[in-house]
Amino acid sequence: MTLESIIITFGYPALVLGTFLEGETILVLGGFAAHRGYLRLAWVILAAFAGSFFGDQLYFFLGRSRSRKMLEKHPAWLPRVAALQKLLNRHHTLLIISFRFLYGLRTISPFVIGMSDVPIWKFILLNAAGALVWATAVGCAGYLFGHGLEIIIDDIKRYELWIMAAVTLIAAVVFATRHIRRRGVDDAPR
Repeated sequence: MTLESIIITFGYPALVLGTFLEGETILVLGGFAAHRGYLRLAWVILAAFAGSFFGDQLYFFLGRSRSRKMLEKHPAWLPRVAALQKLLNRHHTLLIISFRFLYGLRTISPFVIGMSDVPIWKFILLNAAGALVWATAVGCAGYLFGHGLEIIIDDIKRYELWIMAAVTLIAAVVFATRHIRRRGVDDAPR
């Protein structure tokens, strides 16, 4: 199987799954793949919207139904939860639309919003708006990343596998570092 056939076959499902779980890196790669002609940018944005929207809905409903159990299991979350609750009390509409752009708060935000008294219908509407803005902005950034590289590198096709691997490796290192730091905080003696 060639890189092209893998991207064409698994690109959109990978985008849905990747953005359901976290998202920025896979969406940048999806935008880059769209620039290279393997995927269509509109479908990249739609797949990222769906993954992000449904992932955040899940975290919202977990916050509604299981917040007490999850916070007992992860007491290290409490300071971030408290900070987000203060922010939510002052700017809930803006927070719901923009939390995807807040590094380090993206995953926990819909959980905390679910713990609040924000009506379900309001979260669904604002979550959809935020997911659409995020998917469009980051997907287009990936597309423009490809365009910029094409200007710098004459024969980009020759290097596209290396470019995708480098972006993935950088994201994996960032993800692993964040995970290890969180583990250290969660496992620290109390």
